[in-house]
Amino acid sequence: MDILPQLWLPILVSAVIVFIASSLAWMVLPHHKKDIKTLPDEKALTEHLVKLNLAPGLYMWPGCGSGQDMKSEEYKARYAAGPWGSINILGSRPNFGRNLVLMFVFYIVVSLFVGYVAALARPAGSAFLPVFRVAGAAAILAYCAGSIPGAIFMSKPGRFVLTDLLDGLVYGLLTGATFGLLWPGG
Repeated sequence: MDILPQLWLPILVSAVIVFIASSLAWMVLPHHKKDIKTLPDEKALTEHLVKLNLAPGLYMWPGCGSGQDMKSEEYKARYAAGPWGSINILGSRPNFGRNLVLMFVFYIVVSLFVGYVAALARPAGSAFLPVFRVAGAAAILAYCAGSIPGAIFMSKPGRFVLTDLLDGLVYGLLTGATFGLLWPGG
C-alpha cells in the first residue's frame, strides 16, 4: 500500500481523460443522439406542469401512497389502463458549470478507488498489462455496474442502457490504460 501516494498522477490524468471522453461522447459523437426523445407537444405539457406547481422531485405514475393504496380498485384500474411513466422536476435551471465540476470530482473519486484496488493487486514496477487488467476491470465495474439497477427500475430504454454501458466500457479501458502507462516503476 506504500504505492498509493505515488498514484496521484494516474488518478488525475485518468480523470481528465475520462472527463474529455465523456464530453466527446455526449456532445460530439452521434451514438447518444437518439437516446432522449422530444415530446410531440412540449408546450402543452409545460403549460400543464406550470399549473400543477410541482415541487422539485421525481414523480411516477400511476402513483400510490402506500402498499395498501395499490390494492384499491381505483389504482388497479389506472395501472391497467396506462400510460406509466416518470418525470424529474428540477425546480431550477440546470447549472452546467456546477454539474461538470461534480462529474470531474466523480471521475477523480472513481480513479482514486481504482488506484486503491490496483495498489492492492499490483506492486510498484509491475508491467503495463497486469496493471491494465486490474485497473481496467475495476473502472469498468465502477462506470457500468452502478447504472444498471436504476435503469432496470426506471425502465430506461434498452438503447439508452446500451450506449451508457458502451461509454462505461470505453471509460474503463481508458482508465486502465492510463494506470498501466503511468504505473510507478512500470
